Amino acid sequence: MSTHEVFNQAIQPTGLNPAQYPPIAEALARAGASARFEEVRAAGELGASAAALELGDLAEEHPPVLKTFDRYGHRIDEVVYDPAYHQLMRHATDLGLHGAAWADPEPHPHLARAAKFLTWGQADAGHMCPISMTYAVVPALRHNPELAAQYEPQLTARGYDPVLAPMASKRSLLAGMSMTEKQGGSDVRANTTRAVLQPDGSYRITGHKWFTSAPMCDFFLTLAQTDAGVTCFFIPRVLPDGTRNTFRLQRLKDKLGNHSNASSEVEYDNTVGWLVGEEGRGVPTIIEMVNMTRLDCALASATLMRVGLQQALVHASQRKAFGAYLIDQPLMRNVLADLATEAEGATTTTLWLADLTDRAVSGDEHAATLRRIGLAVSKYYICKRGPAFAAEALECLGGNGYVEESRMPRLYREAPLPSVWEGSGNVAALDVLRAMAKQPQTLTVFLDDVKQATGSDKNLDRAIASLESQFGDFDTLQYRARSVIGMMAKVLQGSLLVRYGNSAVADAYTSTRLGGDWGDVFGALPTGIDTGTIIDRATLKETA
Repeated sequence: MSTHEVFNQAIQPTGLNPAQYPPIAEALARAGASARFEEVRAAGELGASAAALELGDLAEEHPPVLKTFDRYGHRIDEVVYDPAYHQLMRHATDLGLHGAAWADPEPHPHLARAAKFLTWGQADAGHMCPISMTYAVVPALRHNPELAAQYEPQLTARGYDPVLAPMASKRSLLAGMSMTEKQGGSDVRANTTRAVLQPDGSYRITGHKWFTSAPMCDFFLTLAQTDAGVTCFFIPRVLPDGTRNTFRLQRLKDKLGNHSNASSEVEYDNTVGWLVGEEGRGVPTIIEMVNMTRLDCALASATLMRVGLQQALVHASQRKAFGAYLIDQPLMRNVLADLATEAEGATTTTLWLADLTDRAVSGDEHAATLRRIGLAVSKYYICKRGPAFAAEALECLGGNGYVEESRMPRLYREAPLPSVWEGSGNVAALDVLRAMAKQPQTLTVFLDDVKQATGSDKNLDRAIASLESQFGDFDTLQYRARSVIGMMAKVLQGSLLVRYGNSAVADAYTSTRLGGDWGDVFGALPTGIDTGTIIDRATLKETA
């Protein structure tokens, strides 16, 4: 008799294409972009493949290594990555997830890119950092038209060229951002790095940066002080004459997650840089890059949610306990439907923001204003929901979810990062207040948009009325920022789901997040919710 018979183990399939996830195709159709779905389907097929997932595993298991000197003692400041990382980067750039959207001649380039981000991103999160920064750098770099004209064609070119060489000789480029200093963190106005103008129009920059991710990018936008104040600069790794710029990598950070991506401390010592934007206007200049990467933070959290949900659904559909499949147990159905509701709200909102990006880039001022406040609100809330979601999805697998082989621990470690990156929770919440203070019409635009669903759902109507009452006492608004911005985010998601989403999902969302006594954990949906429709909608189907 066998002593080791394997049964009642849920087998996670590969090849479940996330492009099947209904909110993705629905968002494309809503924007008139259904013609771009085939690109999204192809990205999802690749991202969900066993080969891509294995690349992600290898890149995670073999993190980058810093090589400060070569064997002869020459300072080289290079980072060596696992070959899997380079293959992931090659796929991502071939898919156009970096800067390609800015040169894409087809309609809806930013929405199509966001949808592909959601479907490819499950392969590995770490390599998406330089991809995101390269996407985001373009509008900021345009503050120096000469640099933009010279390098934008290579930033938008598909393909991956990892060789550290003069940029003019390369077929494609990657860009990074180097802002944070140890004494200031998000308070970049406290930066001490200095820049001194040279007779040839360049600047010499001296200082230390505490976090610089993806240090093997070809160039970085950085902040440094001049006599006029904080200023934005363009710093290449290799100078036009082929010599290495002074870009000393002091160490790589030993991080909680995001292991495939190198994050470093950088020392500038008389480093050559060129001005981007006006002196003293560095923060408004680089914020144009930050506001693009913040969209990717929200997309990353939405991707994380969908991947965790998929694993939980597959496990629950195959695993039996107490005489029935988990997915048929009422309490587990409550948990799964609640997770599915959260994931759909996040996905719908991020794709709505990507569509607004297309419209804003095309010159639609109303869309730009709505995106400005909607992105700040959503970056705060969606990214803040990621860790709780990852923990609950992991728990759906029980002890199996706590084992590295399930990939759920990696998801759990990754979950806090989008909230920390590009301004942690407080910074993101305060950014909403800053937007309303500088442009009072942003709140009106926001409320007018969510009110398009007025009369369709009583919980939403009450929540909008309650939200409007929160802005009277401006003296305490900063203290109350998290609760107010969280309410704004939930009202926005509820309104979008009521207007555009599945009615069962919208009902679950508004009756819990906007009404009733939902509680503080997933799995507290009230009776009467159509959990069957919600779960079926979120379940990816195997295709022949």
